[in-house]
Amino acid sequence: TVVWKPSPTQTVAAWHLMRLLEEAGLPPGVINMLPGDGIAVSDVVLEDPHLAGIHFTGSTATFRHLWSRVGANIDRYRAYPRIVGETGGKDFIVAHPSADPAVLKTAMVRGAYEYQGQKCSAASRAYIPRSLWNSSFRDELVAEIEGLSMGDVTDLSNFMGAVIDDRSFAKNKAAIDRAHADDRVDVVAGGTYDDSVGYFVRPTLLVSDDPEHEIFRDEYFGPILAVHVYDDADWEPMLRQMESVSPYALTGAVIAQDRAALAQATELLRFAAGNFYLNDKPTGAVVGQQPFGGGRASGTNDKAGAAQNLMRWTSTRTIKETFVPPTDYRYPHMGGGN
Repeated sequence: TVVWKPSPTQTVAAWHLMRLLEEAGLPPGVINMLPGDGIAVSDVVLEDPHLAGIHFTGSTATFRHLWSRVGANIDRYRAYPRIVGETGGKDFIVAHPSADPAVLKTAMVRGAYEYQGQKCSAASRAYIPRSLWNSSFRDELVAEIEGLSMGDVTDLSNFMGAVIDDRSFAKNKAAIDRAHADDRVDVVAGGTYDDSVGYFVRPTLLVSDDPEHEIFRDEYFGPILAVHVYDDADWEPMLRQMESVSPYALTGAVIAQDRAALAQATELLRFAAGNFYLNDKPTGAVVGQQPFGGGRASGTNDKAGAAQNLMRWTSTRTIKETFVPPTDYRYPHMGGGN
């Protein structure tokens, strides 16, 4: 049996999904939806000796806390609990000097600002060659970002809506305020917010010459994209630096027309993203078609929405039946037996 503790910001959708499962024939007690305080629920569940596993989606810090609690309680469990985590990301777009500017611009805008950047797969850092950035690309990108429409999501002409709640608004507001106050960061698009009617954060583009800056390491989970402009000749050094600057490894994309560059990036970034995209934005995995998940601080990479994940929740039992069992302990080479 499963205890399902939905996020408090998603409880209504979870309730409707539960009703759909029941109408589809799910027997009572197989899944038990339990809205409530996360700490209160986990305090009960993590102390239960029958705990068999945890499938968690949320922050990296919370997942690490749950894992440590399981470790501390390991002696009380009847079996070793299986632990699967889908956590944070600092997802990237890397552009090679051969990148198609239109493809890159679309990948950046869609990848960073769709759903207000509130996807764990959303692009939040990009690496652009200087030759491309210093062409008309920069101005065209800024103009496109500034022109994105925001408003009521029931109006399908709007590209963006509000962020989900006051906590998300406060986190993104603080990140933007720090960027405005930091002389190492240029705010070249957006950089404003308004919570008078809804929690609206304008799509924001930040640029810094410091590839180790916070804006390339920390997850904001909002419509904030950080750009580092690198010298064209530093393609490989840039790949090696950005591969390890952030603790996450969820999604990433490489934009290039040069096939050798795509192959090189695929090899050097093989541990940097569990879902890796070539010439597309780093979002949009379809459940049941494209297994999704990442490693490092992004989770256990058990590929939610795919058969790999389901296998984690099975326990293999091998059964052998012998139709002609032996009746003598001696083997044939011992002069008897069968």
